[in-house]
Amino acid sequence: MELHQFFLFLAIILIAARLLSEMVARFGVPSVIGELLAGLLIGPSLLGWVSPDTTMKLLAEIGIILLLFEVGMDTDLSRLARSGSKPIVVAMFGFILPLTLGYGVSVWIFGLSEFISLFIGGTLTATSIGITVRVLGDLGKRQSDEAQIVIGAAVLDDILGVMALAFLYQFVAEQHASFDALAEVGLYIMLFMTLAPLVAKLASVMIDRLDRQAAKPGLLLTMALSLILLFSWLAHAVGAPEIMGGFAAGLAFSQHFGFRLWMGKGQAIEFQPSPKLAHRLEEQVRPLIHTFTPMFFVMVGVSLDLKAVNWGSAFVWELAALLLLVAFLGKFAAGFCIREPRHNQMAIGLSMVPRGEVGLIFAQLGFSQGILNGELYAALLIVIALTTMSPPFLLKWFYGRESK
Repeated sequence: MELHQFFLFLAIILIAARLLSEMVARFGVPSVIGELLAGLLIGPSLLGWVSPDTTMKLLAEIGIILLLFEVGMDTDLSRLARSGSKPIVVAMFGFILPLTLGYGVSVWIFGLSEFISLFIGGTLTATSIGITVRVLGDLGKRQSDEAQIVIGAAVLDDILGVMALAFLYQFVAEQHASFDALAEVGLYIMLFMTLAPLVAKLASVMIDRLDRQAAKPGLLLTMALSLILLFSWLAHAVGAPEIMGGFAAGLAFSQHFGFRLWMGKGQAIEFQPSPKLAHRLEEQVRPLIHTFTPMFFVMVGVSLDLKAVNWGSAFVWELAALLLLVAFLGKFAAGFCIREPRHNQMAIGLSMVPRGEVGLIFAQLGFSQGILNGELYAALLIVIALTTMSPPFLLKWFYGRESK
């Protein structure tokens, strides 16, 4: 892309995101819907002004990593721990149910091959944590009890989805898949998610001290961003999604996170939570989050090329309708697999539905590798679009009943 084109596209994305999000917000609709609509408007689906270019996707990834950093800063691990096994149960059922239902519909009703059916089922397992937390934030529910379960479940769901994608990708590339290699990747990811916040916490303490002694302003933001990017790179290196690096760094800077390091002989060094540091950093990083995060949701809309859908094919609509049903029910039912008040169960189920960019990655991989033909890809695009666009409205309606 030419430099002048990049500037033009970036301006179009930022302006479209702001205008559409402001417009829908005036009607009480979560602003993320406006950003998704902006992507559909300026992307290949309608006007065709912006294409899903690699450079724009990279900027969008910075946006989602910063959003997950903010989520990490807001996450109280002790509160999440009090949820016990609930996020794990929700994640497991939210992964297994769509996988088996999608596979069953594809094999037994439409007669597709077992491998293609497995790939379709794998696509339906995705949960977009970015869209989920953004909607909950727009509705002022990010600190609610059900949101803590959803965040924990969505993080685990992301890990399971990446492992499923790695398994399917290996199968496509080598025509066989090693469960040993899959277990090794899973172990690396779990080790990273356990150790990364501890290491990042040590780094945050040093950054805090340097910032207090700095001769010029801006050191805290610069070093924090460097830490986010470094941990995102490390996450990718061990096979985890890059956004997990942003989440781990956010946990380290959280005003709730601290730990005790035992030195032996009964001595220990305590790393206490630092609310003042968290507040200073949050104030400095918030403008970046407000700038880059909308780009991510716009690019999700841009990546949905609805012109690629064969709207006249009965097969596409029949397959899309059944897959949409199992995609919605598979995630929604996961919220009812734990003991919670019915209100929380419904909120958790609805929050797990969005597929977003994770589902698109699955579908585009299958299409580019020749696993999915045009009709199958079109059906999945319909499912991904509807499961991405509908939950914000449903959650808005659901929580809106409380105020009546």
